Amino acid sequence: VGFSPEDAELRPCQEQPAAKDAAFISIQAFPALLDLPQDLEVSKVSCGSRHTAVITRGGELYTWGWGKYGQLGHRDNASSDQPRRVEYLVAEGLRVEEVVCGPWTTYVCVLE
Repeated sequence: VGFSPEDAELRPCQEQPAAKDAAFISIQAFPALLDLPQDLEVSKVSCGSRHTAVITRGGELYTWGWGKYGQLGHRDNASSDQPRRVEYLVAEGLRVEEVVCGPWTTYVCVLE
């Protein structure tokens, strides 16, 4: 399963003009510590050119970073510095087994 308009029912959006209060997305070229909720145990990680995805031991997918092309899987083009659970997969009852981030894409292997 890939997060693309065809596979995850995401529709491409026009790029929005920058708003004065738009969230600042920190893109860093070096590792940085990130706090996840205490009850989450990460089993796998993949990094794209500007976004990151992790799989928890419970099979949930969390993503963050640059989301211009919908690669975060949140049914929008929003970017985020904070990890967000991909609710679409939870709602469909899918357990994530593998994740691979590309430059502007995220591919996941799931079990029903």
